[in-house]
Amino acid sequence: MSCARENKVTGLKLVLTGLLLAVASILFPVHAKESSSSTVALTDLPVQGQQTYALILRGGPFEFEKDGVVFGNRERLLPNHKRGYYREYTVKTPGSRNRGQRRIVCGGVPRTPDTCYYTADHYASFRKILP
Repeated sequence: MSCARENKVTGLKLVLTGLLLAVASILFPVHAKESSSSTVALTDLPVQGQQTYALILRGGPFEFEKDGVVFGNRERLLPNHKRGYYREYTVKTPGSRNRGQRRIVCGGVPRTPDTCYYTADHYASFRKILP
């Protein structure tokens, strides 16, 4: 086989490998498992997060209509549970004219959740809250 043809075949193999890896990463995303670095102490949350957490345990009242609605876990970053297990709550962001990006998502019974998670980036990442 000529050198030019060999280079074309090698290049094509690299392109195909790259495409396969890209498709695989979309179809089969790898999610990090919970680790100690994915936790946050309640006292280390922003003051607004601590206030929201206290409201969750009291059962409200909540300022935003969407507080307490079912969180679908579409991102699959939280442990898998049946739909309806997780609920989301807004953590106010000072200066924001809307709900902002910060949330607490809790699993289990609303006033006595099994566990709660904090996200500061609108569900792109979560940290388990350690009360």
